Amino acid sequence: MAKIHVLHENNEWTDHLVKRLDELALPYELWHLDEGMIDIEANPPEGVFYNRMSASSHTRGHRYAPELTEGVLAWLEANERTVFNGTRAIRLEVSKVNQYTALRREGIRVPKTIAAVGKEQIMKAAEALGMTPFITKHNRAGKGLGVQLFHTIEALREYVYGPTFEDSVDGITLIQQYIEAPQPFITRCEFIGGKFLYAVRVDTSEGFELCPADACSIEDLFCPVGETPPAKFEIVEGFDDPILAQLEAFLAANEIAVAGIEIIEDKDGNVYAYDVNTNTNYNSDAEAKAGTYGMLELATFLGDALHAKTTK
Repeated sequence: MAKIHVLHENNEWTDHLVKRLDELALPYELWHLDEGMIDIEANPPEGVFYNRMSASSHTRGHRYAPELTEGVLAWLEANERTVFNGTRAIRLEVSKVNQYTALRREGIRVPKTIAAVGKEQIMKAAEALGMTPFITKHNRAGKGLGVQLFHTIEALREYVYGPTFEDSVDGITLIQQYIEAPQPFITRCEFIGGKFLYAVRVDTSEGFELCPADACSIEDLFCPVGETPPAKFEIVEGFDDPILAQLEAFLAANEIAVAGIEIIEDKDGNVYAYDVNTNTNYNSDAEAKAGTYGMLELATFLGDALHAKTTK
């Protein structure tokens, strides 16, 4: 029987989708890809496939899950299966350099960014950036990994050559322009089926780690859910901005069906996109207040795709 196949590595982030699939009585199967095999000569099962692999999988002990998932997606695509968030999506998920170059290709403004490998090169990148303050972040991240604010080159040097320096899992550190917003919030735009669903305003006054999931690791000092001090998530009614059309075009060009894209506006009114999340999560408190539910919309989208495929 044809099913909805969900590729992932985190049960907590998938439970909400499972509940909606059950609610709609849709057939599904979970593929937990922290480890496994790919027989490239075998025929994949029938149905539709949705990839929600995370760039932060290594923080949960699943270091090679994205690499395995990309191989599985390539196998599915080679066999002409219907795949949402396929190989192109996962390449953007695990590399902010890929994200920024793809966003720029669609004419979307991103913060000035220089990627570097090696401590000496990180210092050279900060000097080449030529602006303060600036931030560092991991190229392959998720959950705000590696994001730190520096006001001077010397402060960065003390960190890079000090005992607390943490390298990105792929070895690439980004030195990036710090965008100072007039108010301490960013906006996260959610898309399903490549179309805008809603925007969430996220209070950033308590830190950089802005994962909207309803369950986060206790190590996430600033994660806005769980037992740590919560940030404020609020769905913005009637949100409309010219960048939405650009973001939809970006998703279409990169064959991404489901994503959350974070944007920020500076004091001069310039809007920057700085993060693309292709395994997007939703905050249940904000959704309950607004009466709109991302996982229900996603389950409906996948169910419609399955129905369309099985009734051809």
